[in-house]
Amino acid sequence: MSAPRSGYRSVSMSRTTGSSVGSYKRAGRTGFPLSASPMGMDAFDFSQSTALSNELKIVRTNEKEQMQGLNDRFATFIEKVRHVEQQNKALEAELGALRQRHAEPSRLADLYQQEIRELRAQLEQVCAERERAALERDAAEEELHKAHERCDEEARRRDEAERTLQAFRKDVDDASLARLDLERKVESLLDEIGFLRKVHDEEVAELTSVIQASQVSVEVEVAKPDLTSALKEIRAQYESLASKNLQSAEEWYRSKFADLNEQASRSSEAIRASREEVNEFRRQLQSRTIEIESLRGTNESLERQIREMEDRHNHEVVGFQDAIGELENELRNTKSEMARHLREYQDLLNVKMALDIEIAAYRKLLEGEETRLSTGITYPISSIPSFNYQSRIYPTSTKISKKERVEDEDKPIGGSDNSASKKGDSGETEVVTSKN
Repeated sequence: MSAPRSGYRSVSMSRTTGSSVGSYKRAGRTGFPLSASPMGMDAFDFSQSTALSNELKIVRTNEKEQMQGLNDRFATFIEKVRHVEQQNKALEAELGALRQRHAEPSRLADLYQQEIRELRAQLEQVCAERERAALERDAAEEELHKAHERCDEEARRRDEAERTLQAFRKDVDDASLARLDLERKVESLLDEIGFLRKVHDEEVAELTSVIQASQVSVEVEVAKPDLTSALKEIRAQYESLASKNLQSAEEWYRSKFADLNEQASRSSEAIRASREEVNEFRRQLQSRTIEIESLRGTNESLERQIREMEDRHNHEVVGFQDAIGELENELRNTKSEMARHLREYQDLLNVKMALDIEIAAYRKLLEGEETRLSTGITYPISSIPSFNYQSRIYPTSTKISKKERVEDEDKPIGGSDNSASKKGDSGETEVVTSKN
């Protein structure tokens, strides 16, 4: 609106004629503060904000890559956990089969030992996997700590961006105030130009009336053609001087007005750029806030899953330890039962040996008596000595092979045959025993 107004005023000024030296000096005095006023407005330097936005973009891409890596590690960790769970289920199935197997009467202790060795190997494997899972958990916790540090760094950068944004807002407000001040100054200058034009028109009218009055008085008093030409020359000089003053003043005001318009346009462009940058910072702040919230949710879910896995593994380890303790108790009970059966078997074997010795002794006596009766020869019969049958003690080891048992069963019989009776050439019977 100000540009057409100035054009209209310039046209009206070109139509007017005549001025005075006093008005020119007054215009110069009023225009001097405008030329000396601080009009230069430095353009905003956004290189720092551009570098900050580029750095934020780089950090965002790095965070995306790190999040992808963490997701891949988490997927592998879940697969390992599933594999461990499948192994635990297989171990539980084997443990159930072992319990069913051990519920029945066992014949061999080697099976128990083999199963215990396998279970211990599996337990060691599970413990090793648990240690690996613990190491992976520690690595995940370290990555989580690093993610926390990155989140804190991003929060710090966000705070710095907010502070920079506040500073930019302050600069924008200052620029808006400066623009309003410049607009007010432009309006005041335009009003002053109008006032000066009115004063100039009035002065020109007064000078014209004075010149006409002086011309009339000269014509009345002295009617000479030389005065008229002199007045015309003076009028022409004054008119040329007034036109020059008007042109110089108009050019000066036009240059000042152009400078003000240029500064206002620069200020508006700077304000628009700062607003765009503020909007960009707001969008980045919202995206960073959303990413931080998602990272916090992921962090909480990972910590919860880690705690659940630790609890589940602890329960499984406790269950395996209880199962191993039960199997060891069953093995000890089985060993004690086998030892008891072996002792009973040894006692019965000793009784059998004693009975075999007595039967062999009585058989020899009967055969000798029959021989004496059939031949009619009387043999002196010595009194039968009292026997003390010492029971043979066998080792109470749980691992006794069938060969040793057969040898133990065969040795007393052969020994009784070899040591029970011996016949001499004279027909006397000798019983070899241990006397009291």
